[in-house]
Amino acid sequence: QVQLVESGGGLVPAGDSLRLSCAASGRTFSSSTMSWFRQAPGKEREFVAQMGSSLDYRCYSGSVKGRFTISREYAKNTVYLQMNSLTPDDTAVYFCAVKVRPTLCRGDYDYRSPTDYDYWGQGTQVTVSS
Repeated sequence: QVQLVESGGGLVPAGDSLRLSCAASGRTFSSSTMSWFRQAPGKEREFVAQMGSSLDYRCYSGSVKGRFTISREYAKNTVYLQMNSLTPDDTAVYFCAVKVRPTLCRGDYDYRSPTDYDYWGQGTQVTVSS
């Protein structure tokens, strides 16, 4: 049974940093796309970043341009999201997701639909105070 477990969320002041982790178990996803999404209250789930098996498969939403960095530790089946210069607009529940069939990015910034993904974690809350 596949499980994705996120951790690292919390309450921080604007300008601070957080590092989220998502550990996958039950299956190895080394060639798959692992991504982060977020959902703020009353809003739709929004793509944040993805990373596959190479840099051709790494891209971000324009809304996190230059502030967030996604990385993976393939041996641990884990994906990370380093978030810097956080603002109150980054407040949301952050979800880890896996798309088994990898998808190339159309440049450094791209868009992904949540409906394309096969597995989801339960989410971790990130709250940024002003």
